[in-house]
Amino acid sequence: MPDVKDVGALMSVTYDVAARDFVRAGEAASKLKRLLQQLGLDPAVIRRAAIAAYEAEMNIVIHSYGGQIKVDITPESIEMICEDSGPGIPDIEKALQEGYSTATEEIREMGFGAGMGLPNIQRSADQFRIESTVGEGTCLQVTILHEAGE
Repeated sequence: MPDVKDVGALMSVTYDVAARDFVRAGEAASKLKRLLQQLGLDPAVIRRAAIAAYEAEMNIVIHSYGGQIKVDITPESIEMICEDSGPGIPDIEKALQEGYSTATEEIREMGFGAGMGLPNIQRSADQFRIESTVGEGTCLQVTILHEAGE
């Protein structure tokens, strides 16, 4: 169960994401999508948020040692901080190129690792920032703007 906090107009939700847990992979993104639907947000905004959350979640599952997706929902935006511990990304510029992937053959045989995760997140976001330290992990900051009740 995610950790949910409601502070006035701000709702914060945190989802834990386990490394290599392909059985539960995608659950956090699905739960976030349902929450945004319950809040009555515009379907186009929900779609963008769900895509960004799913791609970030899959990157944590596939490439890291585990992490979290923290989401702050305000009347103006959906802000996601996706952090993992793990090997980090040695070349962020390369990782942002469509089709570039470091996924193993095993991951690709399962239908993942096509190299579209980070580009899809970037395309879905109004604001996107990535920081990574090799040997430590990666942090994505994704902001999707909206107006409440749209």
